[in-house]
Amino acid sequence: MCGFTGFVGQLLNREEILVNMMNTIIHRGPDSEGKYIDENAALGFRRLSIIDLSKEGDQPLYNEDRSKVLVFNGEIYNYQELRDELVRAGHTFISNTDSETLLHGYEQWGEGLLSRLRGMYAFVIWDIPQKKLFAARDIFGIKPLYFAHMNGTLLFGSEIKSFMEHPRFDKVFNEAALGNYLSFQFVPTNETFFKGVFCLQPGHYFTYENDQLKITRYFEPHFTGDSQKSFKETVDEIEAVMKDSVKMHKISDVEVASYLSSGVDSSYLTYLGQVDRTFTVGFDEGKYSEIQDAKEFAESIHMQNDAKVITPEEYWDSLSDIQYYMDEPVADPAAIALFFLSREAAKKVKVVLSGEGSDELFGGYNIYCEPLEHTGFNKIPFFLRRLLGKFAEYCLPGGMKGRGFLIRHGKTLEERYFANATNIFTEREADKLLKKGCTPGIQKVTKPLYDRVKDKDPVTKMQYVDLHLWLVHDILMKGDKMGMANSLEVRVPFLDKKVLETAEKLPLKYKVRAPRTKVALRGAADRVIRSKTAEKKKLGFPIPTRVWLKEDKYYKIVKDMFTSDAAKKFFHTKLLVKMLDDHKNRKNMNEKTDNSRKIWTVYIFLVWYDRFFGHGKPVHP
Repeated sequence: MCGFTGFVGQLLNREEILVNMMNTIIHRGPDSEGKYIDENAALGFRRLSIIDLSKEGDQPLYNEDRSKVLVFNGEIYNYQELRDELVRAGHTFISNTDSETLLHGYEQWGEGLLSRLRGMYAFVIWDIPQKKLFAARDIFGIKPLYFAHMNGTLLFGSEIKSFMEHPRFDKVFNEAALGNYLSFQFVPTNETFFKGVFCLQPGHYFTYENDQLKITRYFEPHFTGDSQKSFKETVDEIEAVMKDSVKMHKISDVEVASYLSSGVDSSYLTYLGQVDRTFTVGFDEGKYSEIQDAKEFAESIHMQNDAKVITPEEYWDSLSDIQYYMDEPVADPAAIALFFLSREAAKKVKVVLSGEGSDELFGGYNIYCEPLEHTGFNKIPFFLRRLLGKFAEYCLPGGMKGRGFLIRHGKTLEERYFANATNIFTEREADKLLKKGCTPGIQKVTKPLYDRVKDKDPVTKMQYVDLHLWLVHDILMKGDKMGMANSLEVRVPFLDKKVLETAEKLPLKYKVRAPRTKVALRGAADRVIRSKTAEKKKLGFPIPTRVWLKEDKYYKIVKDMFTSDAAKKFFHTKLLVKMLDDHKNRKNMNEKTDNSRKIWTVYIFLVWYDRFFGHGKPVHP
């Protein structure tokens, strides 16, 4: 819907500074702008008009006596229901916006407003007489919210880059985050690569008053798995809640379209949404394109599909600009493809539906089958499996068949599983590669999560970890940033409070029965879309980076970056080049001998570092 930025703290030239901050996020809201400024606070807003297209929907918004002012990014899908309740309580509305519902809701219920919301949101309310700031983020982390408390000033906003226009912002690289980034392919905590800048975690709010910042968690998912319903009853419930969620997510005063891959998630949403347009991207390299399958599916349900083939040249040429929009490096190659998908959709619509979140809620990742397979091997006493794993890790050559299996099964789930990404650096590998070494940090990140679900089955534990790490810092991060880079709002009907309540109750047998995933959700999809699509194995967004990195042109581009001054600052560059050469020269490439994800993780970091720290302030594309 929009973007916002602002600060609390006294300063000269307040309006000029705020306008400069707002201009860095103009891509999030090209339709209009607004600002509030007093001697203590400044709030800036950029609007993408979707609900209430009149000027009444412009922000900042005020309550009746203008004692409180709000800026808000997102959509509240149950706002009409809440508005009716607030009107009955005596509140006066001047617009038909979900934004104003938040403002009056905070007046009425305070922090209790958050438990009533159904939607995606990040918002800030400034209480003018109290000189108090209240800020909150939705329960999944669909919409971003960053803050930095430094030099007597609180900065806040939808994107970090806006902070760089403020004279009290210290732009310092947070090198301590680099080790975990190499293992996760993103920064997995509330820290960022900018020292002193944090993201507010999902399901949290903060207050800022008298130069004191207090952060509070207001929501946590609880996977009980306690449903006693039959399979048919469970599928009925999923079908009903998904129909309702899609209906809510289609509330808009502009056309709503849909992303469409060849998988069950986007296909099921597309069918339920009955949208007029769908959008797909892919590549020329055979298995790296879902375009044909997506077109066939769209035709089977009589919907239009617009597809684009991304060329290698435009993919690589876009990398620096995309890192600018991302704010932080996320080394998921799908982020770049998502940029092109968003750009194609934005040529014709302002809002799309997307299938993010179904895997975390309904048990969709293929790796969730692993704890349920190889039960015979798992009967070997654990101390023997650990010895075998250590032998495989330190004595067997990389890429040898069975090595990875022995290593994984020589560790507990809590030791081996930390994110859905695979073939990224182990802590041992990162420690060798980094000049300053790598302080072990993976289990510092994951242990508090595993501790909260220690009584759950392995699949539920993996879901819980992914819901807090992979979903927030990779999937939703790139979904929001790539959509907003093209002034496109991405809505995610699987990530709905009511859908979560249904998913939390699913027993293991309705989530994963190896090798089948998303058992109950596929059961619902099977009723209305073709079985070929409903039962298709999870593919992800296939990107041919492993192929490109073997070509001379792209090998040279990466090698130049791997031998740059920036690379020499952080990495042992001989090891980087060896990793790149090994990948290029290996004739029989397979998943176990593929270095492309490691190479890509380092390369994307260096592209990002060059954009944000190599040339002063990053330049808007």
